Amino acid sequence: MHPDRDLGCELASSALTLRPPPGRRGDPMGKVHSHLFAQNTLARVASIEGVGIHTGRRASLRLIPAPADSGVLFRRVDCGIEIPARVDQVSSLELATTLGRDDVTVSTVEHLLAAIHIARIDNLIIEIDGPEIPILDGSALPYCRLIEAAGIKQLPAQRRILAVTRPLALDLGGKSIRVSPYPGLRISYLLEYDTPAIGAQRVELDIRNDTFLQELAAARTFALQSDVEKLHAAGLGLGGREDNCVVFTDGGPMNTELRYADEPVRHKALDAVGDFALLGAPMWGHVEVERGGHWVHFRMMEELLARRDCWTWVHGEAAAVEVAESELEAPGTVHPSLVLG
Repeated sequence: MHPDRDLGCELASSALTLRPPPGRRGDPMGKVHSHLFAQNTLARVASIEGVGIHTGRRASLRLIPAPADSGVLFRRVDCGIEIPARVDQVSSLELATTLGRDDVTVSTVEHLLAAIHIARIDNLIIEIDGPEIPILDGSALPYCRLIEAAGIKQLPAQRRILAVTRPLALDLGGKSIRVSPYPGLRISYLLEYDTPAIGAQRVELDIRNDTFLQELAAARTFALQSDVEKLHAAGLGLGGREDNCVVFTDGGPMNTELRYADEPVRHKALDAVGDFALLGAPMWGHVEVERGGHWVHFRMMEELLARRDCWTWVHGEAAAVEVAESELEAPGTVHPSLVLG
């Protein structure tokens, strides 16, 4: 067993393999393969229920197949409001990513969206009867299992991929984020906490089906024991329990064994995968984050979408080959005009 892994990581890699629709096999970071560029949805309806980590409210969730070009949509069945899973629908970023429309919200969407992204699902209706997505065990792994059980259905339409073509960086006062061209999605994350049990942690991974399931999917949300009372006083963390959140003291985790030696930074990278799914399309690019979080991810998505000179759309296999071979600039120094404060 790898020294940085324990049973949680072995469980993620041995019990679950999200298989792409039929097509040519190979490394998606190298030669382009057609099955990676077809739109997908679920093969059948999937259901799950659980408690929201912040509201403490129980909610039932249904994942429903959707037609090509419809995107991912949240539907609050208790009030009849639909909210697209897009960055322009973000209403709050306080300790979780919340989407909202007409004063109706759906919060803590990032773990579910990460699982949807890694399964290459482009079109889906997510029905929920409350304001917060169930936290389950605090990671994305239960949602990956749910999707695996439902199966993936390939649709007769091409995927559209947002490919970064020029580096773009944001300096956000002690926090920073940078995206640069890369033939796939790669995430580098630096986390720094004063608490000795966490300290400085770094992870860097190509975000593929196999690496996500082995290295990120099982990483759970976490909190500092010194912050728990403050969270409760603010009406947050009301559904947090020892089976869905790792609580750290200066001496280490107080309620569970870690699934990874550096579980906190891996969870941050998991959150980034889910947050960047709000671009509304898969992204090709290298995302580098230092001391970040949901707000930092959001700021980069806003700036990236506004900087049309920094990315291009990739449609289908032929376009992907053309971009991968000729259009993407080699990663390098960020032009001063692209560094935004």
